[in-house]
Amino acid sequence: MNLSDSQTVSRGPRRVSAMEAVLGHLRAAIERGDYVIGDKLPSEAELCRGLEVSRPVLREALRALQTMGLTVSKTGKGTFVVADAVEDPTFGDYAASDLLEVRRHVEIPVAGYAARRRTPENLDHLAHLLDRMERETDTTAWVAMDTLFHLGMAEAAQNPVFRRVIEEIRDALARQSAFLNELGGRREQSNREHRAIVEALIDGSETDAVEAMAHHLDRVESTLTDIVRPPRTDTPTEGGPEA
Repeated sequence: MNLSDSQTVSRGPRRVSAMEAVLGHLRAAIERGDYVIGDKLPSEAELCRGLEVSRPVLREALRALQTMGLTVSKTGKGTFVVADAVEDPTFGDYAASDLLEVRRHVEIPVAGYAARRRTPENLDHLAHLLDRMERETDTTAWVAMDTLFHLGMAEAAQNPVFRRVIEEIRDALARQSAFLNELGGRREQSNREHRAIVEALIDGSETDAVEAMAHHLDRVESTLTDIVRPPRTDTPTEGGPEA
């Protein structure tokens, strides 16, 4: 089976990376019972040879499997199957459902307060950060700025408790952001949603800011749902490099 780094497959309007193809292959194998709970997956070397992918691509896919709760990696022993279906991905110390619930109760009102209380310095910081994010093509760098954006929103609300809450979940936010960008192609869409939030802050519109943040979190949830319960797709075929 060739899932080499240059291979992609069509899935709607976006193209699927080699990592996603490997993840899909391994996830399907677990869900149909090729590997059952308690089984150890083949070694990295065996999987790389069998799937014809590089070790970095394979390791990204294995990390995603673990985030989904399907496997656990044991140092020096390998990767073991611990579930046969995806229930609730975990980002760091927090389950995705818990994280989203808290974000709705914190970040939506934060956006409203920020629209009323933001300073010129807050607006400059967020606008500059958003400009950089819209130009950035590296996922790791973009994810780092994404967490800074949400911290900046908390700062603009002028309440240190809000910032402390976002700081507490910062690592989970970064892990979730990376997961959604790698598997859901969220970056450009997220940039547009962030832009709408900043424009509402510039206008000083509490209503628009609350609506823009709520829409942003709605899209996060729907993308996560699509990843956890994906529609049936066709068998991978050869393609060119990801656009």
